[in-house]
Amino acid sequence: MLDLRFVCDNIDLVKKKLQLRNSKLDLTELVSLADKRRSLIKDVEALKAQKNKVSAEIAVMKKNKTPCDDLIAEMRAQGEQIKVYETELSATEEKLSVIMYTIPNLVDDSVPYGVDDSDNPELRRFMSPTEFSFTPLSHWEIGEKKGIFNPQQAAKITGARFTVYHGMGARLERAVINFMLDTHTSRGYEEILPPFMVNRDSMIGTGQLPKFEEDMYAIRNSDFYLVPTAEVPVTNLHRGDILPENSLPVKYCAYTACFRGEAGSAGRDTRGLIRQHQFNKVELVKFAHPDHSFEELESLTNDAEYILQQLKLPYRVVCLCSGDVGFSSCKTYDIEVWMPSYGRFVEISSCSNFVDFQARRANIKFRDEKGKARFVHTLNGSGLAVGRTVAAIVENYQNEDGTVTVPDVLVKYMGVDKF
Repeated sequence: MLDLRFVCDNIDLVKKKLQLRNSKLDLTELVSLADKRRSLIKDVEALKAQKNKVSAEIAVMKKNKTPCDDLIAEMRAQGEQIKVYETELSATEEKLSVIMYTIPNLVDDSVPYGVDDSDNPELRRFMSPTEFSFTPLSHWEIGEKKGIFNPQQAAKITGARFTVYHGMGARLERAVINFMLDTHTSRGYEEILPPFMVNRDSMIGTGQLPKFEEDMYAIRNSDFYLVPTAEVPVTNLHRGDILPENSLPVKYCAYTACFRGEAGSAGRDTRGLIRQHQFNKVELVKFAHPDHSFEELESLTNDAEYILQQLKLPYRVVCLCSGDVGFSSCKTYDIEVWMPSYGRFVEISSCSNFVDFQARRANIKFRDEKGKARFVHTLNGSGLAVGRTVAAIVENYQNEDGTVTVPDVLVKYMGVDKF
């Protein structure tokens, strides 16, 4: 979340930044509530000071055995008025908190202006889109022919947008997960295996709640949610912590299954592995010094790209425009892999710098060289979405005879070079 004082002191800037996001949030009530809060705090502090003064006078009068019934009555009245003000202050702060949780992060000045994803500028590409001497099949068609992806069985077991992996399909998924974890840990990330369920405070800390509650899977009769991404449990590893400055950046990678309702996406990418309610992902998370977080965003994005480079899959990197940046993000790069069945690039990773937006919500700080506790900057990115990586491998590495060649870096994990 944003800092309330910053918002109030820079209201015109905040409004301008929200307009860049095409946000229609009205901050009039927030400003009014903030003014009321300041006034109530001032009144409470003045009354408490007066009450303390009267209390001291009463103590002296009692010591001197001087009648002080009037002052005692005055002190009690002040105490009652303080309770009234504190109750009103608590209600005002609660209303302010609700509003503050709905305000998105402010986009960085380097983020290009745009309305939607059609305005995202392309920054770079790796390899050219795959060309075939035959008519290529989609990964779901290949999966059906080879019996390695079975959405029909999943629909019987659970419902739509789930897949049962068989044989080489299951082995390929597992191989990709292990390859990603091995690669990232060899490049300085510490591997984490977190719980796949988190509590409400964790979801609030990273910005999923209360904004996106309808997309989340809540566990009935509990305070738990299935994780939408490993970003949530891994970022919350340090909720409420003060990290040593010399430990920054802290770099984690984690595999989890991910669960998303994908509300509002009916009709989009409903076939295959691209948009599932349950999918596997390896996530990269960083806790960075504020002075270096944008450098860390570049290196994190490069680390995610490295996976696709090793797999020799064509991809491109785009910078999300102001109208397409996610709620909690200050700046985001999307990595998009080439999918022959779509005839276009498809997102496989989003790498974001949240600056101190999540750290304020989760109260994650570091202590600087002067001993002052300051908010860290948090970053994360998919390194990568596993199902989409598997889909891209199957489509880009398919052969005319119906086989699929295994990328060189995965052969040792698969035990075969073709299936």
